[in-house]
Amino acid sequence: LSDSIGGSFSASSHRCHHKQKHCLPIPQCGALSISPLLFHPHTKGSQIIMDTTQKAVKRQASFCNAITFSNRPIVIYEQVRLKITKKQCCWSGALRLGFTSKDPSRINPDTLPKYACPDLVSQSGFWAKALPEEFANEGNIIAFWVDKKGRVFYRVNDSAAMLFFSGVRTAEPLWALIDVYGLTRGVQLLDSEIIPPDCLRPRSFTAIRRPSLRRETEDTRLSVSLCDLNLQEETFHMTATTCPIPQNSLNSQHSHLLPSQLESDLRFHHLRGPHVKILDDQTVARLEHAREERTLVFTSRPLRINETIFVKINKSNAVRTGTLSYGVTSCDPSTLRPSDLPYNPESLVDRKEFWVICRVVVPLQSGDILGFMVNSDGELHLSHNGAGTGMQVCVDCSQPLWMFFVLHGAVTQIRLLGSTILAERLGLSTPSSPTSTPSSPTVLCSGVSDPILSTCGSGPLCSSVSGTAPNSPISLPESPMSPSVAGPWGDECTICYENMVDTVIYSCGHMCLCYSCGLKLKKMANACCPICRRAIKDIIKTYRST
Repeated sequence: LSDSIGGSFSASSHRCHHKQKHCLPIPQCGALSISPLLFHPHTKGSQIIMDTTQKAVKRQASFCNAITFSNRPIVIYEQVRLKITKKQCCWSGALRLGFTSKDPSRINPDTLPKYACPDLVSQSGFWAKALPEEFANEGNIIAFWVDKKGRVFYRVNDSAAMLFFSGVRTAEPLWALIDVYGLTRGVQLLDSEIIPPDCLRPRSFTAIRRPSLRRETEDTRLSVSLCDLNLQEETFHMTATTCPIPQNSLNSQHSHLLPSQLESDLRFHHLRGPHVKILDDQTVARLEHAREERTLVFTSRPLRINETIFVKINKSNAVRTGTLSYGVTSCDPSTLRPSDLPYNPESLVDRKEFWVICRVVVPLQSGDILGFMVNSDGELHLSHNGAGTGMQVCVDCSQPLWMFFVLHGAVTQIRLLGSTILAERLGLSTPSSPTSTPSSPTVLCSGVSDPILSTCGSGPLCSSVSGTAPNSPISLPESPMSPSVAGPWGDECTICYENMVDTVIYSCGHMCLCYSCGLKLKKMANACCPICRRAIKDIIKTYRST
């Protein structure tokens, strides 16, 4: 015996012989005389967790495998109402809504595909479409229904009803189809309502949408307001469009770059530069001005040791030059005022608190994912689309550190996806990794002719580092010797590997160079310490006592 979508039933599958019948007649206005609408208890995606009331479902992991159905056929004009209870910002796309003429009781759950769109809708008897992402916020109440002409409408909260798609066959029983996809992680079914057209309030057909639901005119999925339809015209037809396949491909790619569980308590701080706007529950920062100054944003809380923060590049502009800057600070953003944020963020290092700022120089494209992690040794590691780049800079992790970002150049919008305490994720190097060895001589990038000094480093994403000012109480490390050169003075210079170390770098205090290499390094553009990559302000020759 085969199920409704071509799969075979397992021995334990729930079976039900359903006799074909016509849709239930439209009842009069008023209370429902039929059973409550619930989720089907057996036919659901492998990632779906359902509560005992069959009214709330949640996707436990990933971004897909979360298709659900109603437990009974719906009635024409019955509004299926659901509330979005959980949102997960690290994915693209949102809830998929629609109907099916296939009895879910006759569908083997093991044969359900990953996606309602395009997998299910490509089969006969399934109709669904993606809810626009801007409507998929926690707390929103979505209602959708089908009329006698097979047109599906939806509304968000108290907004005007809008045409979703058409072409549904209403001569057969129809079950609601809800795919808890992408951004949408949890939904709850509310009591359904049957409201025929003659019982709808006039304001439900108004042409003016609420400002909070205004959408971009170039959106190819733009819905049609009910007021634009001639409800008496029987020949109205619109071809239903499925959600684009690239969304599924993009999410599949990101699922390999992100852990299955992300903490979602991290937000952007309310303090920000005047040319930046914070959106979407303080998880999105967007450049609001053509000028590239005063665009700092901070995390809402300090970083945790070994916590990886994931940031997604939402928008990039290939026409503009420049990229994203990032850093950490011991300064609590709550103690700052917007006027304290300078036009040039690199001047922050002159403040009395600890500040360090780096810049990502590789071209960043929309959809790229960056990972940032500070380990217990104070090493800040960076990854780009799953490729770990090793240590970027050393920081003082003995005090709380907030992370900050500077939007400029091609990067115009970023999103905080979440965080996890999992150092091995995304190829982030541990302190014992070769890419994080502080004594590596391959960290200097310059155009000089010296074959040793022109070697590019193992951390290509960091072009420049500015550290805290010399008057900072933590500008010098406890021990000026790097762990890798902490032996006797006879250790070799980390650049030439010939002469002995006899030079201190100011202002970081590291001893890893001979005086000859130190002089050459100091003359280079954007010269930085080979160990911590702070800017070199001077070098000091030292002499051993006899």
